[in-house]
Amino acid sequence: MERKLVTIVCADVAGYSRLIGLDEEGAIARLRAHRRALINPAINRHGGRIVKTLGDGLLVEFASPVEAVRCAAEIQLALNDRESPIPEDRRIYFRIGINLGDVVVEDRDVLGDGVNIAARLETLAEVGGICISRSVRDQVRDRLPMNFEDLGEQSVRNIARPVRCYRVRLDTYTPEAPLVPTNRQRWLLPAAVAASLIVLGGAGFWLFNAQSPSEPATTGVTAAAPDLSTGGSSMARVAPACPWWCSRSPT
Repeated sequence: MERKLVTIVCADVAGYSRLIGLDEEGAIARLRAHRRALINPAINRHGGRIVKTLGDGLLVEFASPVEAVRCAAEIQLALNDRESPIPEDRRIYFRIGINLGDVVVEDRDVLGDGVNIAARLETLAEVGGICISRSVRDQVRDRLPMNFEDLGEQSVRNIARPVRCYRVRLDTYTPEAPLVPTNRQRWLLPAAVAASLIVLGGAGFWLFNAQSPSEPATTGVTAAAPDLSTGGSSMARVAPACPWWCSRSPT
């Protein structure tokens, strides 16, 4: 029997049955979009592995408790922003529980108390929040810029001993780099691109005019005209060259 020490993350949508009752297709579509654009990339970024999906929830393992908590915190913050345009009673919120413990490996699944404790911590988490065990808190307390609220020892179902729990204070944490643009960043980016195009257009117009040759001045010097009778040709006036960015085909 193979065993290993891992960090287990259990995540579940709060009130999913109610959300399905209100708007089945909309809730399912948004959850899929969040997984594709936010949750799965975050898990990969922080070195996690999705053990299995549980309908509206996920079971994920991480080698590092620091990366597990960082990933969970960034997902919760980004998800809250992504759901902000939705009416509050229809928003998707996760509860997340995290535990560091010994598990039994069976094929690609993980079993045992280490998993069960993470699942129980998830039920103790507030809506949109994260609840972690003491074993996780001890590993991350000096490594992540966030605070924790001691919830004391909690008796949880099917676990013989009480579990010391902590609430992650998400309001004290700022991600190093957002996983997805916030609502404000979503309109700032197009605005910045538009402003850049205006500046480049103005600069190009100035360069175009600056590079146009002026009319040659008339002087008192008389130049010999070419002999047209012998097939000579007069010098053609060269048109100003278009700057390089004018001639490029759009990409």
